[in-house]
Amino acid sequence: MIDIRFAIGLFFTITGGLLAFYGLTTMSRAELYHKSLDINVNIWAGCLMGVFGLLMMGLTRRGREGK
Repeated sequence: MIDIRFAIGLFFTITGGLLAFYGLTTMSRAELYHKSLDINVNIWAGCLMGVFGLLMMGLTRRGREGK
């Protein structure tokens, strides 16, 4: 049976990767980031989502080894 942590981790990893990719491709468009004090929030949020997703998938692996 599939562990829910794997599905959550996969979702956050893919979504974070797409968001970080979007942030990287729009870095040269400063008008997009004027409202956020010129901080590229997409890259930061994408990286944090990716790290969380990888952590969840790591916990899935750890849970399987304990059984």
